[in-house]
Amino acid sequence: MEAETQPLLQAPYECREDSDLARTHGRDDLPTAIPAKSLSWTSAYILVVSRVIGSGIFATPGSIVKSSGSIGLSLLLWIGGTILAACGMAISMEYGCMLPRSGGDKVYLEYTYPKPRYLASTLVAVQAVLLGFTASNCIIFAKYTVFAFGGEPSELTHKLFAAGLLTLITILHGCFRQTGIWIQNVLGWLKIFLIGSISLTGIWVILLRPGGIEMGSGGAAAAAAVKKGDFVAWDTLFEGSNWSWNLLSTSLFKVMYSYAGLNNVNNVLSEVRDPIRTIKTVCPAALLTSGLLYLLANASYFLVVPLDEIKQSGELVAALLFDRLFGPRVGGTLFPLAIAISAAGNVMVVTFALARVNQEIARQGFLPWGDLLSSSRPFGTPLWGLIVHYFPSLLVITLPPQGDVYNFILDVEGYPGTIFGLAITVGLLILRYREPYLPRPFKAWLPAVWLRIAVSFALLVAPFIPPPGRKGDVEFFYATYAVVGTGVIVFGVLYWYVWTVLLPRWGGYSLEEEEKVLDDGTAVKRLVRV
Repeated sequence: MEAETQPLLQAPYECREDSDLARTHGRDDLPTAIPAKSLSWTSAYILVVSRVIGSGIFATPGSIVKSSGSIGLSLLLWIGGTILAACGMAISMEYGCMLPRSGGDKVYLEYTYPKPRYLASTLVAVQAVLLGFTASNCIIFAKYTVFAFGGEPSELTHKLFAAGLLTLITILHGCFRQTGIWIQNVLGWLKIFLIGSISLTGIWVILLRPGGIEMGSGGAAAAAAVKKGDFVAWDTLFEGSNWSWNLLSTSLFKVMYSYAGLNNVNNVLSEVRDPIRTIKTVCPAALLTSGLLYLLANASYFLVVPLDEIKQSGELVAALLFDRLFGPRVGGTLFPLAIAISAAGNVMVVTFALARVNQEIARQGFLPWGDLLSSSRPFGTPLWGLIVHYFPSLLVITLPPQGDVYNFILDVEGYPGTIFGLAITVGLLILRYREPYLPRPFKAWLPAVWLRIAVSFALLVAPFIPPPGRKGDVEFFYATYAVVGTGVIVFGVLYWYVWTVLLPRWGGYSLEEEEKVLDDGTAVKRLVRV
């Protein structure tokens, strides 16, 4: 960040006479003012990369290998997930270039599906509030911190550390905006360095074969194959593969979760300098960075840690890697602590973006106490949007028992996310047919759009296909996460019907949009009773 940047939400909006969005797009439902820009290309890149590279690559490989059963199938899942992530990224880039304003998926769904009136907005609001938590990365921070300091890994200790991190970051972003942005930028670069270190470990093992490392049978075979020049040792890489679509789908959810955030800059586009150029370059750069590092990191795990240990590692596979390479003092303390800090950086960028999404939702009247929750006072930050984000995350951290809670959180977040992703992807085709005149500085490749549609349908059906032994990657009913995720969508529909249809009918009023300028200079359209 540059020292002279203006406050993100307190700065006045600057009207653009020659490029007004409403005139450009021929629509009157877009704002006619754009906020003063304060995020440079570098800050936008860190905002995306630091969101993408979170706990996923440090915590999910063990679960993915356990579900897939083999190194080869696990790597195929990571490659497939990367391709799907690229398809989703291209779709978000087309939307972002068409509608360059903050709000992300909420803006795109509202624009694409104006009828039934307010349904899309209500569903996004319910999903953002109920499932827009950062509990998973807080849990990873707690587990790696306790591991690094050799503490007793009790459930209470993990919950206290996780809740403490969430509270600290909420206060930091809510009261000290510039400091919070500076810290998350620093942690973002630290994260890139850390995942780069993990990724280069595999190359180091292959080239130097350091003594004293007891590699697993699969990893040893892979290393031997590479040394001979045979890069695909099919006879060993796919031994024990489990091709159950139910288990593979949950693994794909986890891989795609590891890429979640490639569209993070879309949530704050109104605050980005030259948003169209930025989104066209930042997102592919972040995908290339994370994709390459992820594949190399997985190779490092397989080359150093025995396969059986990876399957039993839970969320601590990266800690096992460094412990085996550098011993308990350096590898078992410093690097796990760095991973914990990396997870904390991810929590920072997620709360930074989601607080602004919550603020946009409140500004339009989809949350109670809209004037309060949408205000940027007293610190020029979305403090109340942070608080809306804080409490669901805190409940998810403190109430459920530990154990399978991390995997369950990832699956519950992923399922409704896939539903929304499918709606947005289909909506892109609808918009191309309905409004072909819209300027599209970037256009997603059509086969990528259809591929995402097909895979999304398959992923939504997969959880209800019984896995072998009717046992998934958690101890309870294998389709629980799909039931819970669907339940959130159903709750959103019921909430919309009661709020926009039933109550107005009983109360003799209607909901209409009203132009309003907030105390921070933001012009919004808010729902009011008429």
